[in-house]
Amino acid sequence: MPLSIAQLAVLFALASALAPLPFFRSNRLLKAMAFVLLGFSGLAALIAGGLALFADAPSDLILPIGLPWLHCHLHTDPLAGFFLVIIGLITTVAAVYGSAYVREYENGPQPLAVLTIFTGLFVAGMYLLVLTADAFSFMMAWEVMSVSSYFLVAFQHQQAANRRAAFLYLLMAQVSGLCILLAFGVLAGFGDGFSFQAMAAAPLGSGWATIAFTLAFIGFGIKAGVVPLHVWLPQAHPVAPSHISALMSGVMLKVAIYGFIRFTYGLLGDIHWQWGVPTLIIGSASAILGVLYALMQHDLKRLLAYHSVENIGIIYMGLGLSMLFAGHGLPGLAALGLIAALYHCLNHAIFKSLLFFGAGAILQKSHEHDLERMGGLLRRMPVTAVCFLVGCISISALPPFNGFVSEWLTFQAALQAPALGNGVLDSLIPMAAAVLALTGALAAACFVKVFGVAFLGQPRTRHARKARLAQPRMMFGQGVLAVLCLVLGVLPTWTVSVLDRITRQLLGRGLPEATAHGWLWLTPVATHNASYGAPLVLLGIALAWMLSYLFLHPRRGPRSVRVGPAWDCGFGGLTPRMQYTSTAFTMPIRRIFRPVWPIEEGLEETSAGRRYHLKVGDWAWQTVYQPMGRMLLAAARRVTIVQGGNIRVYLAYSFFTILIMLWWIV
Repeated sequence: MPLSIAQLAVLFALASALAPLPFFRSNRLLKAMAFVLLGFSGLAALIAGGLALFADAPSDLILPIGLPWLHCHLHTDPLAGFFLVIIGLITTVAAVYGSAYVREYENGPQPLAVLTIFTGLFVAGMYLLVLTADAFSFMMAWEVMSVSSYFLVAFQHQQAANRRAAFLYLLMAQVSGLCILLAFGVLAGFGDGFSFQAMAAAPLGSGWATIAFTLAFIGFGIKAGVVPLHVWLPQAHPVAPSHISALMSGVMLKVAIYGFIRFTYGLLGDIHWQWGVPTLIIGSASAILGVLYALMQHDLKRLLAYHSVENIGIIYMGLGLSMLFAGHGLPGLAALGLIAALYHCLNHAIFKSLLFFGAGAILQKSHEHDLERMGGLLRRMPVTAVCFLVGCISISALPPFNGFVSEWLTFQAALQAPALGNGVLDSLIPMAAAVLALTGALAAACFVKVFGVAFLGQPRTRHARKARLAQPRMMFGQGVLAVLCLVLGVLPTWTVSVLDRITRQLLGRGLPEATAHGWLWLTPVATHNASYGAPLVLLGIALAWMLSYLFLHPRRGPRSVRVGPAWDCGFGGLTPRMQYTSTAFTMPIRRIFRPVWPIEEGLEETSAGRRYHLKVGDWAWQTVYQPMGRMLLAAARRVTIVQGGNIRVYLAYSFFTILIMLWWIV
């Protein structure tokens, strides 16, 4: 049953790409058919994933397609079901949101059919990635996902920046696919076939297993966006349409996490604790550098893209801790780290999609993407403002919303470092926990900046002043995800009990003590170590708000507090120029962490007078990728020497090549 419904989800996604084509001249029919079918595919994937997650046994199916000697293997188990739920949930909401959001593209220079075709193929590729159980089908689905998303990034290709971002994304995606293919090749070389079942039974030595893990770590890490393989992400996500940005950041990055978990925990077999060290270090670096780079951004979608780097780093920290504990024979603590990572996968998919939906609504109604040109949107877009605030609190890991729970579980896993009995790891893991704490504080500061500059104060531009409510379907999509942020934060024990099925599948050990005290208390290790009562925290926050309102809100009557305009310090009426800007808000942090970024700042003369100039770069791009690109271009220019344009030279090349081949064969 799960596989049948999952196949239906794939067919619906393909139908959303192909069925509307006869109506490409009617944008209304095209849009309605494409997004309705896409929504059906999301619902089918959501149902199939739920059934697979709670099924008593995995489901397998072999389809008579593929290579002559290798048919397509499909497989569902709790791990695949969980990620199908993530893909299906965000796809369903994105279909509702996107049907209203794409209205601005109906009369644009690009045909709307291009957007709907590649959106359907993109979603179908992600479904197939989770369902396939052989290397050939997996790589085919990987290419479908990567190439179709390339066309979505390049949708508005009339802008040179969009073309560069799309090219960089495609280039990194192909390098990623090559590394994954080589990793599968190592397993297939020792195994008896290309199916995952045969690869899992391959007798790998420690050295070859480490080589395969390294290749998979690089391949899946590029697609996930870990530092320093992240450079494509802050360039590609901002230029895609906002509902596509939500699918890429909220879902596609999780598909890469799925592939890494499937490869490491499912195909490699025994986990070496040494693999957890680079995973934890890279995860910590991604978390702290992602949030620091996000703090310096003014473009709202680019800022959110860098926060994806941060949250992927947090997920990798949980996976690194899980590997360390699993390699030391502590399956219970390994299950805790894995549950923390999986919980954050779900949380990040929800609140990051919510934030991208909010950014899309702001962009559509205010025509502004620069924080420095926003302001006062709370009065003009109140629903979007409230939902965006929920997303800000969630991504900042503040209770009672969902981001707090998964990061708290990661902290609880890190606090169990003494159980390893290794002096080096006993020092490394607390340092990673400190990095996670600093990351949370900086994320909160970043989203105080975002919400305050964008939604509070006075409008800074005419476009911001004329912003209005988003379309009802767009607000509905944001509202659904905002409610889920609260539900997953208030009822974490139910989610942990569901994720427990995955840890039993991968590690042979669950975390029953986490939910031993019912829905009220989450006790990941033991009651005397730590516990979290999310419903009680929500109740305490609600009471605090109520008391604050009763005692601080102005009352009516002769002794009531008079409300008047804010004091302007005697300089006349308040203007938008008196408000905090994004640049000014982050200046103290920029001064403290200045070595982290390559910064160019100063005053430049313009026709209107002096203007402050600030440009914050990316060290990875400037020190690794740009020099590498220059070397490749220089090598390509040298190779072009052989192309002289003379037919005699080309005939000579062919003649001597044939002579050398004949000599070699004889």
